[in-house]
Formats: sequence, structure tokens, C-alpha cells
Amino acid sequence: MAKAKNERPVILITNDDDITSKGIRSLVEAVQDLGKVVVVAPNTPQSAMGHAITIGSPLRMNKMEIFADMGVEAWQTSGTPVDCVKLAVDKILHRKPDICLSGINHGANHSINVIYSGTMSAAMEAAIEGIPSIGFSLLDYSYDADFTASKQIVHKMVSELLQQKNLDKHFLLNVNIPALPPEKIRGIKICKQAYAKYEEDFTERLDPHGKKYYWLTGEFKNFDKAKDTDVWALEHKYVSAVPVQFDLTNYSVKKLLEKSKLFQ
Repeated sequence: MAKAKNERPVILITNDDDITSKGIRSLVEAVQDLGKVVVVAPNTPQSAMGHAITIGSPLRMNKMEIFADMGVEAWQTSGTPVDCVKLAVDKILHRKPDICLSGINHGANHSINVIYSGTMSAAMEAAIEGIPSIGFSLLDYSYDADFTASKQIVHKMVSELLQQKNLDKHFLLNVNIPALPPEKIRGIKICKQAYAKYEEDFTERLDPHGKKYYWLTGEFKNFDKAKDTDVWALEHKYVSAVPVQFDLTNYSVKKLLEKSKLFQ
């Protein structure tokens, strides 16, 4: 992954909060000195879109001057975060970037959130295409969240990864950052994904016409008491970094089934 002295690495940046979010601007600011940055991001918020792609309607793409003050090329699309990665590689870069960065998401993407997250799905799509990728999230949902610590962590991690030789082309990392000032963060922990989920409920309400509608609510429950999980790390003021893969095969169950008389 290390580049020749005169060759700047190409860094693709995307997100799911849309191209105008403070998080994506913070991500651009954090890495603008590390290579040639190109932004391709949705024109509307796409949170919890997972790995959705657009197949039933046309995709539109427009060049933006939103990062012109940093000399960064930017495009907004009508598609999902995964669409953005596909369009970037095929229609804008005409090559694979050296790394893909997604985020910085406004809100957590730890534990089960990785399944639903548009932020992580964009990074995962890049990894599927053989592009080392990282998804970054800050545990603060507010529009005006403070990304000071996040920018420092992003710069440190990305600059070190860009120096790595022979980095796995399917490298994929899910990074969550506690909403704390830099001096309060205790470090970075390599973690596993916690076994946690939302205990969900649908609140039933009536619209002005008296017809029922439903609003999804829920409470986050952590069932994993281990001290090597992303939830534990974040609760103890660490940045969590979980290596992720897109192979969903359960290999232990596979071995059991291979020995089972059921499938002989």
C-alpha cells in the first residue's frame, strides 16, 4: 500500500449522513494532506440503509464546490452509500482508490449497528472490490458534534495504514470514537463486535385523518460482558477498532453440518 515518493495515494471519501454533514467535512480536513482526496457522497441522509443499491430508478450525479476551499473534488449522488462507491470507481476515478474512508458518522456504529449502517456498508462495498477501507463513527448524534478528537485519530490511523506494505486488499475496519475531548481518550483498542441488539417496539399513533401509523423505537441492550468488545472499550473511554469481514459463513456450524447424517 505504500506509494512511490512522487505518487500521492488516492483517498475516496463517502458517508451516509449526506455530503453537507459536518462529519464528512471533518474527515476531509483530517486526511487532506495525506493524498489526493475525492469525495462522492449522497445528496440526502441515508442512515440505516445497510447495503442497499439502486436498481429500479436512475442515478444522478452532480459535481459540487463544497470542498473547493481545500482543493478537493466532490460529487453528490442521488444514490445510497454503496451506490456512491460503485459510481466513484467506475465513473469518476476510473480506477480503484488506494483507500476508502466512510464517515465520520454522527452516532454509534458499534456491535449490531454494523449490519444496518450505511457508513459501514459503503466501506464494506469498497473492501469487496479489493479496496482497503475504514468506517469512522463518533458517538454523538448532534449536528454540531465536536470532531476535534476524531480528526486526530483519523489522521493517525490513516497515515499509518498508508505506509503499510502488502496490506490485505479486503482490509476493513469499523472504528468508533467516544464523544470526549482528546485528552480524555485513553487510546485505541482492537476489539471484537459485542453481542448486543435493540429491544425494539413500534409506537402506534394516529395521523390527522385518524389513520394509524407506527414509529420504530427501542432500547439498546448489551448482552456481552467480555472486556474485549467494542461496547466495553467505548464505555471505558477507548476508541474501538473492529476488523470486519463480509464472509458471513459460520464455519463452526458448517463443520457440524458436514458431519451430520442429515446431509449425508
